[in-house]
Amino acid sequence: MLTISSQPANAITCKTACLVLPVFSKKQVSGHASGELGKLVSHLQKRGDIAGKPGDSLLLPHTDAIAADRLLLVGAGDGTALTRGQYLAMLNNIADHLHKMRARDAVLMLDEIRVQERDASWCAEIASRQLSNSGYHFDTLKKDKKPVTLQKLVWHTDSKKQKPIAQALARGLAIASGMALARELGNLPGNVCTPGYLATQAQQLARGKKKLSVTVLDEKQMRALKMGSLLSVSAGSDEPAKLVIMDYQGSAKNAKPIVLVGKGITFDTGGISLKPGAGMEEMKFDMCGAASVMGVMQSIAELQLPLNVIGMLVCAENMPSGRATKPGDIVTSMSGKTIEVINTDAEGRLVLCDALTYAERFKPAAVIDIATLTGACVIALGNHASGLYSNRDELGEQLFKAGIQAEDKAWRMPLWEEYQQQLKSPYADVANVGGRNAGSVTAACFLARFTENYPWAHLDIAGTAWNSGGHKGATGRPVPLLVKFLLDYAHAD
Repeated sequence: MLTISSQPANAITCKTACLVLPVFSKKQVSGHASGELGKLVSHLQKRGDIAGKPGDSLLLPHTDAIAADRLLLVGAGDGTALTRGQYLAMLNNIADHLHKMRARDAVLMLDEIRVQERDASWCAEIASRQLSNSGYHFDTLKKDKKPVTLQKLVWHTDSKKQKPIAQALARGLAIASGMALARELGNLPGNVCTPGYLATQAQQLARGKKKLSVTVLDEKQMRALKMGSLLSVSAGSDEPAKLVIMDYQGSAKNAKPIVLVGKGITFDTGGISLKPGAGMEEMKFDMCGAASVMGVMQSIAELQLPLNVIGMLVCAENMPSGRATKPGDIVTSMSGKTIEVINTDAEGRLVLCDALTYAERFKPAAVIDIATLTGACVIALGNHASGLYSNRDELGEQLFKAGIQAEDKAWRMPLWEEYQQQLKSPYADVANVGGRNAGSVTAACFLARFTENYPWAHLDIAGTAWNSGGHKGATGRPVPLLVKFLLDYAHAD
């Protein structure tokens, strides 16, 4: 496991596998590069080996100017504040070099770098998160494992600023830990990561944590609660559904909790409304909402946040069989509202609506559901931002700002009454789809019908939860956004 400490370091005398030092494009030398090191950097700039522009880098395998085994110079611009994009790209560049050289440790002399509209603690936290996250790779089911060599980083900090920077680094590591858990669960195949597996992983996560407890509801208990909508999704599968409730008590018992509800469809064939075969293997990622909730619970347990949080994982498998729900069937939700199932591939909202009704019993301060809900959201926002809906402007704005601060962006989308008209059914209280137009919006409008009694927000993460193509895999989003929101909420007073 990677550790990152905050402490003063001397660029000349520190012994490490790699010293990372900024270079500025106007040929001013870093304040950390004195004596022979400063002369070396100036010579390299004059010779044109490194200009110092953002994105530049130069690795020297050995130099007698320092005690470190290697020197990595990274472009830091002209000395003015970098954009956030430039800073993130620089961190990724550093991570690539450290992993390629298989360095076990490194000293980062990056405290001179400034970022527009961000302070030193933000820079340290993001660096801690990004560098830790860069070491994740999925080889759980491979015969040959790829060892992670990078074990220790030192972030040079002036002794007067050591405490706040150390706290920022710890936050970054905790968030990266939650992201790694979410990525690992998301990357597992559907024959391993079943509803029962997710329930077991939640129980294991709670072991040894006094503030975290887990309750698992089985199908018999859900049937007694009249969760007919949720159970209609698992009806065609041999894998029984599970409703996992993770209860983190970090504040007074009577303090209203934040409830996070994660969609956990461990594999989605589409049911009777069968999906096309091409790319269907990616439907193992349809449980990334639940995975992100579990990742958040891990992060806040590590951070010991002083607030109460309920994490609900709504876990089921959507399969076609003789028992499966059919298009045209009408099911009754826990709320008593009847739903005409026009399309069995719009199953996420069917499991979530019963969970959102169940969430009311916790008397929540707010409920946020997280779901890989609609391909329409990917068309609308691509892979850069999650779709954000809320029935309270204040809650929506808090989540939006948290996403900006965490570099895990979400974009506000409408929940106007006009869109509700698309969900009318002649046979039931509501239809589960509203046609192709505004598909992400009407999916959110469906969920809104079950959240009238509390502040609620919905994150559609279909475009952000995983990457396709050559670098396919779960991303761990929106763990950073949610942890930042909870950090802000915990310290709002």
